[in-house]
Amino acid sequence: MRYPIGIQTFSEMIRGKYVYIDKTDIVWQMANGAKFTFLSRPRRFGKSLLSSTLHSYFDGDRQLFEGLKIMQYETEWNSYPVLHFDLSTAKSMPTAHDLRNAIQFQLQPYAEQYGADCSQPFPGLLLKSIISRAYQQTGRQVAVIVDEYDAPLLDVLHQEALLADFRRVMQEFYQPLKACEPMIRFCFITGITKFSQLSIFSTLNNLANITMDPAFATVCGITEEELTTDLAQSIDILAAEYECSKDEIHQKLKLRYDGYHFAGNSKEVYNPFSLLKAFFHKWIDNYWFDTGTPTFLIRQMQYFRTDITGMDDIEVPASAFDRPTEAMTTALPLLYQSGYLTIKGYDRESLAYTLSIPNQEVRIGFTEGLLPTYVGLDSAQVQMGFALKLWRALKQKDIDRAMSEMQAYLAGIPYVEGFKKKLAEAALKKGFYEYTLYLIFSMLNVYVRTQVKCLGGRIDMVVQMPDTTYVFEFKTGGTATKALHQIADRGYDRPYHTEGRDVVTVGISFDPETMTVKEWSVV
Repeated sequence: MRYPIGIQTFSEMIRGKYVYIDKTDIVWQMANGAKFTFLSRPRRFGKSLLSSTLHSYFDGDRQLFEGLKIMQYETEWNSYPVLHFDLSTAKSMPTAHDLRNAIQFQLQPYAEQYGADCSQPFPGLLLKSIISRAYQQTGRQVAVIVDEYDAPLLDVLHQEALLADFRRVMQEFYQPLKACEPMIRFCFITGITKFSQLSIFSTLNNLANITMDPAFATVCGITEEELTTDLAQSIDILAAEYECSKDEIHQKLKLRYDGYHFAGNSKEVYNPFSLLKAFFHKWIDNYWFDTGTPTFLIRQMQYFRTDITGMDDIEVPASAFDRPTEAMTTALPLLYQSGYLTIKGYDRESLAYTLSIPNQEVRIGFTEGLLPTYVGLDSAQVQMGFALKLWRALKQKDIDRAMSEMQAYLAGIPYVEGFKKKLAEAALKKGFYEYTLYLIFSMLNVYVRTQVKCLGGRIDMVVQMPDTTYVFEFKTGGTATKALHQIADRGYDRPYHTEGRDVVTVGISFDPETMTVKEWSVV
């Protein structure tokens, strides 16, 4: 089987007979719905392929779609002029002048094709001229596709002057679209984040945001059904490589790459980039993070002082995580829009959503990106050093060895300035240990939660190994025995005795002066 690694062009994928998951029925619905459409999806989720598919559809290239689902719907196959822009090539521009030139560069081939004046200094006016000339010369309306529309803006989110300048350039570019509405057959705009229509798209108040529309929830990503049918042979090959059953490899893939929801109560989808990479390399790994956690996201989390231990089971209204990027008061909307959180539940009565980290790949990769930023640790050294020793000790239920390793390691942790400020505000020094251990366990792909609610109060930390659940209570300045008694008195361990794992309770006392483990007690 040929996997389309690095290929985002629909025509090349079909002609090259690469693996293609047929979404063309949904593409047809999108292309024949609202005239002006906006869709937000995380990076590497197939937005560029979707844009390319729409391009081929409006080109009227029927041969490419033979045998696909769209043939049940489309009968006319008209050809329209298509203006297709990829603004990822316009990111990292140092000035608004450079951004304007980068957009002009993308407009130039179309200007030459339809005879528009390339010397026009304003991208919006040049775009309007191109649309008008294409309409007049062909007698057909124009399809406009803008991929990665937000790429020029993400790197300057907190540079107010530069962001304002960039926003004016982008607003100027999009402004003619509504005025040209009679000459436009379809306009599709996609990206990662959602900047408000008023500040970016200006007069485009008729833009339909289908980002959370259930009808289009699976247009990007691979569903469970698609995995078990279209990619069944790939599962067999990977299972043979791992020398395990098909069901076992399926479960590994599900835990690592599945779990994304883009609408309330919609089907789950797998990360298509990582899933196809795993089949191509015949190895399950964290491919979505090949280039690391995006710097703009790290900066946002630092800017809003995000509590990274509270990213599981966040219950919020839609307005809390689906608001415009420039109107954010927390990093939560960007974490959702960029795929680091996803919808895990939806209550129709209260209209409340539950957000959580989607899967193991995101948890591990996210942690590796955050570890140096939040606690000043090198993720590679931690993973192959202390963390591995701790994991092995806990797996063998050797608590004394695990605590000794922790005691020695914490004594040498750098105490980064940004974290000092956070702890000072929280007035809770044991938060340092919660953060550090949360990140370390998450990086090792161990299920860990902090400040877990239960009938008796809040458990400091719960760690679940394959056959053992550890319930931790931390004390700063107090005794380990007191911490252990608190677990027993408040019944912190009771909910876990019915899960089929051994349950071990651990009380830990930290020395506020040496910033490491002072003593521990185990039951």
